Amino acid sequence: MDRFLVTGGAGFIGSAWVRQALADPSVRRLVVLDKLTYAGNLANLEPVAHDPRFRFVRGDIADEATVAALFREEQFDAVLNFAAESHVDRSLFDPAAFLRTNVEGVRVLLEASRAHGVKRFLQVSTDEVYGAVLSGQSRESDPLRPSSPYSAAKAGGDLLALAYHTTYGLDVVVTRGANTIGPYQFPEKATPLFITNALDNQPLPVYGDGRAVRDYLYVEDHCRALTVALRRGRAGEVYNIGNNLEIDTLTLATAILDLLGRPHSLIRLVSDRPGHDRRYSVESSKLRALGWQPQYGFAEMLALTVAWYRAHEAWWRPLRAGEFRAFYQALYGSRLGLSS
Repeated sequence: MDRFLVTGGAGFIGSAWVRQALADPSVRRLVVLDKLTYAGNLANLEPVAHDPRFRFVRGDIADEATVAALFREEQFDAVLNFAAESHVDRSLFDPAAFLRTNVEGVRVLLEASRAHGVKRFLQVSTDEVYGAVLSGQSRESDPLRPSSPYSAAKAGGDLLALAYHTTYGLDVVVTRGANTIGPYQFPEKATPLFITNALDNQPLPVYGDGRAVRDYLYVEDHCRALTVALRRGRAGEVYNIGNNLEIDTLTLATAILDLLGRPHSLIRLVSDRPGHDRRYSVESSKLRALGWQPQYGFAEMLALTVAWYRAHEAWWRPLRAGEFRAFYQALYGSRLGLSS
């Protein structure tokens, strides 16, 4: 496989995979299809924009005409679907947008892949489809119990992709990654939000008591895991991507403030969001058996991430204006007024 369609490739994890993939000279062609919503950013692809193997197409994966035209113009060995509405908080305001992209968009891509003889379809998903895991770790065979419109829509896309393997014989692999951080992440997600707020000496809004636990994974490790699943995974299988680094939100916020030399008094405990899962943790021995191992510990990945945002103010500051500001006020304005 050396010709790739990467949907959502201008987003956080998608663009990281594109940059990583094009460092490999064996890649012959790589096309990114991205709608460029608020979280898609062409600046994320600037490092590869002039690579002759690379092409960018602006379009919606749920638009059948756009997708069909692209598949007629190009030949793809593999499709990697990163395209997704992915912010839980936004899904509480507009569930319909999440269903359109995360389910209907997946169907459109699957149909095009089936019609044009794609050799492998990689559906990039999330550990959130398992729902809260209060003890132990989620395995790939566990039932899905999503808690938000976002995770429910992602679960629907996963199941649809796997059904296309069972029904039509399409070569499908699904990955479910842990909480990923690193450069180029849109600043409304928790880690970049805390970093950029701290840089501006603004409060860090922490939901509930701050003890919700996530497994943290550096974006470079996540992308290498995706390549292993793409190249070595078995058709019709699901692969968890976890790091076994369980950190609660209060610890994350405190660590960021310490790295930036800001006071802990910037932390504000705000009212929790509906359906907020207390803990996620995935068991990833199935993927590790294929040869993948994470390389970054929590302290290193967080230090690298903080240093990147500190050095790239020109990237993130324009993103915190306009629509971001309005959404931030709608989500946290009243909560911060009642915070402790």
